[in-house]
Amino acid sequence: MHETGVTHVLVTGGAGYIGSHAAFRLLKDNYRVTIVDNLSRGNLGAVKVLQELFPEHGRLQFIYADLGDSNSVNKIFLENKFDAVMHFAAVAYVGESTVDPLKYYHNITSNTLLVLESMAKHDVKTLIYSSTCATYGEPEKMPITEVTPQVPINPYGKAKKMAEDIILDFSKNSDMAVMILRYFNVIGSDPEGRLGEAPRPELREQGRISGACFDAARGIIPGLKKYEIVKMDIFKEIRTDYKTSDGTCIRDYIDVTDLVDAHVKALEKAQPAKVGIYNVGTGKGSSVKEFVEACKKATGVNIKVEFLPRRPGDYAEVYSDPTKINRELKWSAQRTDLEESLRTAWRWQKSHRDGYGIPNIY
Repeated sequence: MHETGVTHVLVTGGAGYIGSHAAFRLLKDNYRVTIVDNLSRGNLGAVKVLQELFPEHGRLQFIYADLGDSNSVNKIFLENKFDAVMHFAAVAYVGESTVDPLKYYHNITSNTLLVLESMAKHDVKTLIYSSTCATYGEPEKMPITEVTPQVPINPYGKAKKMAEDIILDFSKNSDMAVMILRYFNVIGSDPEGRLGEAPRPELREQGRISGACFDAARGIIPGLKKYEIVKMDIFKEIRTDYKTSDGTCIRDYIDVTDLVDAHVKALEKAQPAKVGIYNVGTGKGSSVKEFVEACKKATGVNIKVEFLPRRPGDYAEVYSDPTKINRELKWSAQRTDLEESLRTAWRWQKSHRDGYGIPNIY
């Protein structure tokens, strides 16, 4: 079914952290949304929240499927008339990618190829691709612009760059509108507390720095059954052997609400037969030590710190130059107070100790 005058967007990975926030924004802006997710990293609970918020018939569809299955992907495109695809679905842990690189090349690069082939076959004209600053690796100069050489140093970044290259090569002889968004370190959650980040228990040690800080603040040791609360408020994430001002790595932290806004603006501005590539960041770097201090203030917990050697595949300093996206998409980060973004995420974490609280059984 295709409703005249309503843009139908396929959101891959829409049960995940960023994808669910993007689906929410699209639904709020009166788009029609289909979420495709295999729930290997996403949460069925996030989909349930969206279904409750937007119960109108035809507004939101959820399809449980694996993008690595070409028959399933083709069937989804055959049975639906999509106007655009926002492709978020991906495994996304740098450390894990160094241990299991083939998973990353299959999940990111191969799956993107399958999605692109189905888009071409079924005449879907717009692609918004979720990429990453990890494609740049460890540049010699900061800040990073869109023309900074891409020399990724870990399989996650390499897999994303390969996917970008496939998209760019395809675009040379296509009238598809393509937007590639390379974004930096994502933090925060829905300000109204409806959605948040809820990584699988077994993956929390691989997760984002904010998750590690919140675990420490809540007295959780990743890996304990059902996250038993223990007297443990140590943050095991500070690595001090980087060539930076305080020895800890520097990152550009972008609030998920701002990031989603950039995706919607990219969708609105996408032009047939043109490719837009944009960095999505604040343009300001913060060190891990600064991040932990902000997290202490946001949570009200005096998190202790344990110093560890650097993680394989990581890099010292990465922050963006958002000039191009500011100028061409009229987008700029609005939620640039690190402590406030962490406070918003902390509120969700405190009220969702077990994530969304429902099993991923579909």
